[in-house]
Amino acid sequence: MYRRAVLSRTITLVVALFCTAVSANAVAREFRTADTQNEDYPTVQALRYMGRMVAERTGGRHQMQVFHSRQLGEEKETLEQTRAGAIDLNRTNVALIGTIVPAVNVLAMPFLFRSVEHLQKVLDGPIGSELLNSFEAHGFVGLAFYDSGARSIYNSVRPVRTVEDLKGLRLRVQQSQQMSAMIRALGAEPIELPYGQVLTGLATKLIDGAENNWPSFVTTGHYKYAGYYTLTEHTVSPEVLVISLKAWGSLTPEEQQIFREAAQRSSLFMREKWRDLEEQSRKQAEAAGVKIVGDFDRKPFEAAMAPLYANAQRDPAITALIERIRKVE
Repeated sequence: MYRRAVLSRTITLVVALFCTAVSANAVAREFRTADTQNEDYPTVQALRYMGRMVAERTGGRHQMQVFHSRQLGEEKETLEQTRAGAIDLNRTNVALIGTIVPAVNVLAMPFLFRSVEHLQKVLDGPIGSELLNSFEAHGFVGLAFYDSGARSIYNSVRPVRTVEDLKGLRLRVQQSQQMSAMIRALGAEPIELPYGQVLTGLATKLIDGAENNWPSFVTTGHYKYAGYYTLTEHTVSPEVLVISLKAWGSLTPEEQQIFREAAQRSSLFMREKWRDLEEQSRKQAEAAGVKIVGDFDRKPFEAAMAPLYANAQRDPAITALIERIRKVE
């Protein structure tokens, strides 16, 4: 009788362990990861670097398949799919995801950051952690920030040295009310277009120009149609890597930690790649004959942003956040 009971318990334990193993194996998966940039872009390289770390640290149970070059759609579309859980991870610019997660709009405020180094100190500190934590209430989990350099204005019509030079220019902006308001405040006409349509817009004269960083200006071929690049460096807004709540919930706490750590390490990896590409891109644009305008008075451009700040600072929390960012040394 005793032996029979022991045998029964043993069989029950073996079955339970077997079921656990089967269950664990069932949730092993491949995580669909979206990025609109081309295959060699630093963000795509960083995502693949993260994928290798995840695969290694989970013993191959979890893999990340990176879909680059808008294979899963434009950023706005992929964000909606990520929020719904159809896409697992997504690399996007904060200006666009700021339409869903209002707090990060602060990072896209014009002329807020004194330099890329200032931005990095903010993102690597408590403010960055707080902002990443704010994503969960809006359907995402924030994993890490990626660099995106300084964004400047370029066009095909004339060199821009004053605010007056912007009047009448049709400039593409991200699909963001804040970015449209910024260009409108400078006297130009904002045209909201998905990233993948900018080259066609420039080639067909639908738009006169756009605003972006050096690598995006060059790797997309925009520099072939827009020969004037003014170093306004109006925003130093970063990229952000998010994971859907559905995908996050499928991970154990230990696996979640692996994903967080891999994302943070991929961010540092990306910075190195970014610096190299930024320098190469500027040299390529100069060699192609792009006229770079750096000798202009930035103060009128900054002054034109007063209405944007007045509107943003109606919210006491945003006012406090802006002041905290400005105080970071």
